[in-house]
Amino acid sequence: VTASTLVVNSYRDRERNKVLWDYDQESPTSDARGFTSDETVQNPDEESNRVINDILINGGRYYVDHAHPEYCTPECMNARELVKYDKAGEIILNISRQISEEVLGKESRIIIHKNNSDHKGHSYGCHENYLMDRSVDFQEIVDGLTPFLVTRQIFTGSGKVGYENGSDPARYQISQRADFFESEVGLSTMVDRPIINTRDEPHADEKRFRRLHVIVGDANMSEFTTYLKLGTTALVLTLIEMGVIKDRFKLLNPVKAIKSVSRDLLCKNRISLLKGGEWTPIQVQREYLNLAVKHLFPTADPIGRDILEKWEFVLDKLEEDPMQLDRHIDWVIKKRLIEAYMTKFKLDWSDHRVLMLDLQYHDVNPEKGLYYRLVKNGQVERVLDPGEAFTAVTDPPESTRAYFRGTCLKKYSQQIHSVSWNSMVFELNSSSALNKIYMQDPCRGTKELVGEILDGCKTADELIKFFDELSK
Repeated sequence: VTASTLVVNSYRDRERNKVLWDYDQESPTSDARGFTSDETVQNPDEESNRVINDILINGGRYYVDHAHPEYCTPECMNARELVKYDKAGEIILNISRQISEEVLGKESRIIIHKNNSDHKGHSYGCHENYLMDRSVDFQEIVDGLTPFLVTRQIFTGSGKVGYENGSDPARYQISQRADFFESEVGLSTMVDRPIINTRDEPHADEKRFRRLHVIVGDANMSEFTTYLKLGTTALVLTLIEMGVIKDRFKLLNPVKAIKSVSRDLLCKNRISLLKGGEWTPIQVQREYLNLAVKHLFPTADPIGRDILEKWEFVLDKLEEDPMQLDRHIDWVIKKRLIEAYMTKFKLDWSDHRVLMLDLQYHDVNPEKGLYYRLVKNGQVERVLDPGEAFTAVTDPPESTRAYFRGTCLKKYSQQIHSVSWNSMVFELNSSSALNKIYMQDPCRGTKELVGEILDGCKTADELIKFFDELSK
């Protein structure tokens, strides 16, 4: 915790040092199945709040979560944009590492891995959040999404040496997270982990929106993998909203299947469906793809069409030989890298140096991380242009409410009391009262809608006055 606090505070812009995170807007015990957990959640006091939270000018959040530094991207409108802000997080963590080491002195080193397991039985998530229509029945989401999440790891897994959590032995497996899932549906993210998380915390107008909280995914280094992971999942959720999927792919035993798929490096083993029959994970994914092409391709934007094409490309290559994707998919890239090292030095999978290679692949330090070495050598597929992620460190997305949040933090940081995902509280020079602006629609607060307004308001007082007059 101490090291994580140092890392987060090392990055903090001192002009925003007093801005708090508004925990009043959070409800982590609310369950999508219609009830509230008895678990008590203790919010930090004001001083601790300032120490562990940094609200970023790119519209995201950076804070200490349990014993880890956690970076949250701002809201993004498409998968490509989200890849950019995900990579910006790696840059922010690395800057934090550098400053922290300077504070500690020359003899100290801080290593930050963007992964999901410490190989000692502990797992930590890389959570995804998707905006959905509240009117969609939650059971339809469970039925339609579970088979997809269980099988998508064949192209979203980041690869893992060994096994944990009392699971079946494996020298190498596809997913870092699969060993740690023990139930199909549930509210917890740390105990008895569910494939479908039921946290009902929309961070938006709860009558219109649902924020689907996906905890099953791996932390990815490959831009291509992240792009495909986010893009395909968003397409599948659109199909669920359209009522296309229902329970047609429901699995007999999803918890067993998620572990067996992770150990199947050829992606050929069959998993049982509830209504009978056995399919390979590639077949399951192919069925989702076919539905997406049928229902979504005709009206898809260029990014949507690109994701559909890459989805098909990856499934074709996985069917032929997964190792053909050693420039694209994390688990294959890592496997190829490790096997080359093992061959060169005549090692087997039990050698501790193999485990170290696994960890070093995820090092966010570009001078040390093995993934970054492959990037420098042109050995992995890219989604972003050079330099794009650096602009995302300081500039918020222009097409969501993150633009309003990030721009306000840039312009009015001395007059901002607290921030949450769906609100900002201002302290005005002209009044002792606090003024809250709600942002209940994640698709508003964009540059198109508020850019000129923010440009024209030099102070938060002027901004609040503008909105007050607008509401009369």
